[in-house]
Amino acid sequence: MTTKQPSKAAMVGAGVLAGLAGTAVMTAFQKFVEMPLTGRDDSYAPASFAERVLPLHPRTDKGRTRLNYATHFMLGTMWGSAYGLTAGAGLRGKRAIAVVFGTVYTGDVMLNAALGLYQPTTWSSRDWVIDIGEKFIQAAATGAVFDRVLDPARRAS
Repeated sequence: MTTKQPSKAAMVGAGVLAGLAGTAVMTAFQKFVEMPLTGRDDSYAPASFAERVLPLHPRTDKGRTRLNYATHFMLGTMWGSAYGLTAGAGLRGKRAIAVVFGTVYTGDVMLNAALGLYQPTTWSSRDWVIDIGEKFIQAAATGAVFDRVLDPARRAS
C-alpha cells in the first residue's frame, strides 16, 4: 500500500511552524549565550529591513522593538518555508539543512547588502562567526523540529 504524499502547502505550513521554533531557539541562544559572552547589544537589523521595504516607521523605541521582533520571527518563517519545500523535494536532515542554510543565508546577506543595510565587506571575523553561527543554529533547529515533530510525511505514514 502506498501512502499519499503531503501537499506542498502542508510541507510549507509545517515548515513555517518549524521556522518559528528555529527562530525561538536562535533567539534564546543569542540572549542567553552569545550576547552575555560577547557583550554585543541587541541587533535592530530586522526592524531596519522592515522599515526599508514596508511603509512602517514606529514613532517610539517600544514600537521599534515590537517591529524588530515581529520581523525577526516573520523572517524565520522564510527559513521554515524553505525547509518545507526542500523536505517536499525529498531531502531531510543534514543535507536539507545545508541546502536551506546555503540558499537562505546567501540570499539574506545579498538582499540586505543590496538594500544598503549590511556592509559585509567591513565585517570582522568575529561578526562573520556570530552571524553565520547563529543563522546556522536557526537552520539546524528548524530542520530538527520539522523532521522530528512536524513533518507531514511522518504523520501520514
